[in-house]
Amino acid sequence: MNHSMTTSSKARPILRSWPQDTFRVAFGVIWGIDAVLKWLPGFRSTYVAAITGVAKGQPSWLKWWFDFWVKLQTPRPTFFAYLVAVLETLVALAIIFGFARKLTFISSAVFGVVIWAVAEGFGGPYMTGSSDIGTAIIYALVSMGLLALCYYAGTSRYSVDHYIEQRISWWWKVAEVGRPAPVAYTPSAVVPVPRPPVDLGEIDLANGKPKQPVMQ
Repeated sequence: MNHSMTTSSKARPILRSWPQDTFRVAFGVIWGIDAVLKWLPGFRSTYVAAITGVAKGQPSWLKWWFDFWVKLQTPRPTFFAYLVAVLETLVALAIIFGFARKLTFISSAVFGVVIWAVAEGFGGPYMTGSSDIGTAIIYALVSMGLLALCYYAGTSRYSVDHYIEQRISWWWKVAEVGRPAPVAYTPSAVVPVPRPPVDLGEIDLANGKPKQPVMQ
């Protein structure tokens, strides 16, 4: 008895599901808008120019990093442009529908860091005229924030993971941050129903007993 009370007191609190779902869907829509822009012809036609343009003006100690990505993508710009569009589309759909949330949030954070480190040149805070550190790093931080919220809020009811976990026992490993606690069902208390009073008929005042036997 004491052990069960101690275990329940140490369990993390389960917050309401709809705030994290609203935040998640809104973030997925932003990813979706980025993905739509990546499918436009203008992105493919300027892909190499954007990569090489970021490489210009970088400090000498980062030259090897940008030279690697320019040499890797320049021979196959169309392939890498479509690859970026596909990856962003998959990330957007997975976040919106809540599919494999833990894996998706980690993947989107890593993908955001890669975009920030390559296409945005680490935001270029060390370059003249720089006014911000880039947007992709913010995407990565939001993804990690959703991962932390996934831990505190527990299983998301408004997600594909919620239904998959009911059918696939191991799915929580790619969807949840920590194994969700089983739901304990408390049996309803049995309330006895009082029997209706019995009509005893006329009472003999001499001995306090009914004058005639009562048939039940």
